[in-house]
Amino acid sequence: MHAAVVADGTVSWEQRPDPVPGTQEVLVRVEAAGVNAADLLQRAGHYPPPPGAPADIPGLECAGVVVALGPGAERFAPGDRVMGLLGGGGQAELAVLHERVALPVPPGTSIDQAGGFCEVFSTAYDALFTQGHLAPGERLLISGGAGGVGVAALQLARAAGATVVSSVRDPARREAVAALGAVVVGPERTHEHGPYDVVLELVGSPNMAADLTDLATGGRVIVIGTGAGRMAELDLGVLMGRRATVRGSTLRARPLEEKALVARAVEHHVLPFLASGRLYVPIEQRFAFADVAAAYERFAAGSKLGKILLTTHRPVTVGM
Repeated sequence: MHAAVVADGTVSWEQRPDPVPGTQEVLVRVEAAGVNAADLLQRAGHYPPPPGAPADIPGLECAGVVVALGPGAERFAPGDRVMGLLGGGGQAELAVLHERVALPVPPGTSIDQAGGFCEVFSTAYDALFTQGHLAPGERLLISGGAGGVGVAALQLARAAGATVVSSVRDPARREAVAALGAVVVGPERTHEHGPYDVVLELVGSPNMAADLTDLATGGRVIVIGTGAGRMAELDLGVLMGRRATVRGSTLRARPLEEKALVARAVEHHVLPFLASGRLYVPIEQRFAFADVAAAYERFAAGSKLGKILLTTHRPVTVGM
């Protein structure tokens, strides 16, 4: 098979041995795979894959068709369309998925939508509801809301009955984010729309002081992105006065049991909305798999709405 391969700070499309599905795993012919921030970190040598994942093939999510079953795999059959989370290896012609973290692609959902769904919607669902305990009627701030996770979180929060304020740095992206149901402002104006019961922090340390200041009593800050910085100084007096909680979360390094719990929650609570069309994956740009290096550069350039996608289908510049 061919696969994206990271080495010495670069990514290229090269030949690699075909993977072999193990116990309770399925072999998938990949038709679409999302590009995520973790992939760029892995390319730079800063985010090694967890044990058991391919050492040099990135890709945390993919969608495609089951072509073979490993021992004991029984949930899916060859020919089924599936999507799922991986520790790595999704950006390849063939990938192995454990059946416990694989999801069926709903009828009527395009394979491109499926290829960009799992990482962002699983991350957003876990952060908002499992970690942040977001409830109907509460007020949510999404800090850095135009990327894949931000757009997924906005849709999930609105579906759950929360009010959403989203900070978007690029003025050109604000109208599209607002169309999804959020009040959209520049990062310097989030204070005007607080206080917030939950802050989903996707930017990092520069926002942490304001996040705490703008919290309602008993509010929660969930940090899942640090692209603008990892080190922050917090006023513990404000933390105590707000009776606030600050939590951090990642998905990639979690053990199978924990990822399986996330997958089941997403399958039960989120997949019906995808199937009905109430949720969707905005795709900023599609690239052929062989153009993976260009896809990474587009992701790194920023100023995007939603996902950068690798696909076997005809690349389209912008759209769903």
